[in-house]
Amino acid sequence: MTDILSLAELSRLEQPEFVRRLGAVFEHSPWVMASAWGKRPFANRADFYARLAETLAEAGPEKQLALIKAHPELAGKAAIRGELTADSAREQAGAGLDACTPEEFTAIRSLNDAYREKFGFPFIVAVKGLSRTGIIAEMSRRLTRSRDEEFAEALTQIVRIASFRLDDLIAGD
Repeated sequence: MTDILSLAELSRLEQPEFVRRLGAVFEHSPWVMASAWGKRPFANRADFYARLAETLAEAGPEKQLALIKAHPELAGKAAIRGELTADSAREQAGAGLDACTPEEFTAIRSLNDAYREKFGFPFIVAVKGLSRTGIIAEMSRRLTRSRDEEFAEALTQIVRIASFRLDDLIAGD
């Protein structure tokens, strides 16, 4: 378990240590924290999270798409095979996705497939606080949107996921 640090302590870390401590927050994408390191110091959590969103916005569409594609599908093949990162497994279990009824699992699987077919990347939502029913409804709702809207939404959700993960790693403001 990583020690909890204040933002002031994080702001003083050298880049390799900063990335070592926080790089896994973005699914298989430590480059985000490596890039965000240059935006230190961070005034508070909101400033840090805003700098992370800024880092993603500056990354360009190819890196953004790679980041989006690094995320697993909800209740997807990686979950079934036990290949999720510890954070993703904990988050999906917290939303009850490890206990889907057969009907829920079929619905999520079908929506995942339709979403990936339409947009070319996995559906991403910060599942904290959502129920299985809420997730299914959100998947259905977002399937009606454009690729540009969903690309932007995926990045927004990734920052939300990262902020929830960082809340467990960073001491109060």
